[in-house]
Amino acid sequence: MRKRRNMETFNLSFLDVVCCGFGAVILLLVITKIYEPISIQESKVNMEELVIELERELNELKGESTVLNQEMIDLEEQISENSERKNKLSGDISSLEAEFNSSQSMAEVSDGVLNNLLAAKQELTEEMQRLLVDYDPLDDITVGGIPVDSEYVIFVIDTSGSMQNGAWSTVIEKVSETLLVYPEIRGIQVLNDRGDYMFSSYAGKWIPDSKEIRRTITQTLRFWAPGSDSNPAPGITQAINTFYSSDKKISIYVFGDDFMQGSVEAVCRTVARINKADRFGNRLVRIHGVGFPSGGSARPAEFAHLMRKLSEQNGGTFVALPNSS
Repeated sequence: MRKRRNMETFNLSFLDVVCCGFGAVILLLVITKIYEPISIQESKVNMEELVIELERELNELKGESTVLNQEMIDLEEQISENSERKNKLSGDISSLEAEFNSSQSMAEVSDGVLNNLLAAKQELTEEMQRLLVDYDPLDDITVGGIPVDSEYVIFVIDTSGSMQNGAWSTVIEKVSETLLVYPEIRGIQVLNDRGDYMFSSYAGKWIPDSKEIRRTITQTLRFWAPGSDSNPAPGITQAINTFYSSDKKISIYVFGDDFMQGSVEAVCRTVARINKADRFGNRLVRIHGVGFPSGGSARPAEFAHLMRKLSEQNGGTFVALPNSS
């Protein structure tokens, strides 16, 4: 009886302990489950805010990347343009240096002739007085009958063999004398009868007037011998088409000894069409002619006839120089 009672007491206490232990575990689980949803909800909220912030930063980075890419493209285009401009400027510098060296070498001539230059409208030479009987000393805008009111002067010079061999020294002399009657002009240009420019760097542009430029032109004439057709028509039309302007007073001086191609009437019609007249009928480009007795010319009479008509129709004067031989 005693032994059985002891065993029951022991079994009851053990079960109590076990039950209490299970109860404690269940209580812990209950407590834990009570606060778990709150923690999960807070974590979810924090993660959503983080995702939103990261998306915002990503969008900002994308925008900045787009701006930087565009700036990079603009910089590359600018670098390309600057490279092209640099190459062009380098070419222009090389061309200007070559032209400067050429002009400098041509300018190394004696300026003794300049000491004898006369101002505009000064006393005429005996030859001009003899040839230009229309000279009126009371006329304030003419010298030897040639109007000198122009602001721009163009020379169209026959560079053929007959001119080079028989009259070239006289050509140089007459160019200098012509420039004497224009003390100050705004621009000069020199072409041959085919329309080729003496200075290719000034093709289609006015050469600014100065003493140095006039000296360079005179010096260059000594060695200038481009091809020629002994026909002044192309040079005249080239000069008018390129330089004609209603707001400029221009004179063209045609130096030659031959008219080998075409007809006088055809040339006069062409010039009349391109050399526009103002409302008073005056041609705004004057055309003067100077005939040179080269001795080797084949048709000097045709040249004289052409230049007389052109000069008459375009407000100019024709002068035929005498044979000095």
